[in-house]
Amino acid sequence: MSNIIILRNVIQDDLPVFFEHQRDPEAAAMAAFPSRDKEAFTKHWAKIMADENVNNKTILFNGQVAGSIASFEMDGKREIGYWIGREFWGKGIASESLKQFLGEELKRPLFAHVAKHNLASRRVLEKCGFEVIGEDKWRPDPNAGEVEELILMLK
Repeated sequence: MSNIIILRNVIQDDLPVFFEHQRDPEAAAMAAFPSRDKEAFTKHWAKIMADENVNNKTILFNGQVAGSIASFEMDGKREIGYWIGREFWGKGIASESLKQFLGEELKRPLFAHVAKHNLASRRVLEKCGFEVIGEDKWRPDPNAGEVEELILMLK
């Protein structure tokens, strides 16, 4: 059976899967983004799903919810972000999903931020035409250290 990757609108039934994906300590460390508790997660997703400026899709891999991908406004720029469940890593899902998404999200330039240590995600972005344009540091958790990240742009 060939591996089929489909993007579709996010539905409420996807959220429990997304919640578990972001709770995975290894995935959270790779993304350099702290996991949210159930209440914070639910509020965050309610806000995202109500925002007309967010283009938000569920990534399906052979019919299973494998992750999510979205574009959104942040600091006056169009940003892109995605999260793939760890059990789906290494299968080309992020690259193919981003490629499909970029066919739908036509606003340019698009920006992405990736933790410097997340080489796989950087490769995904670069395969889809993003180029590193700078570096930054941020503190995702007030109780943790700074995270070094790369800023990428697609013209």
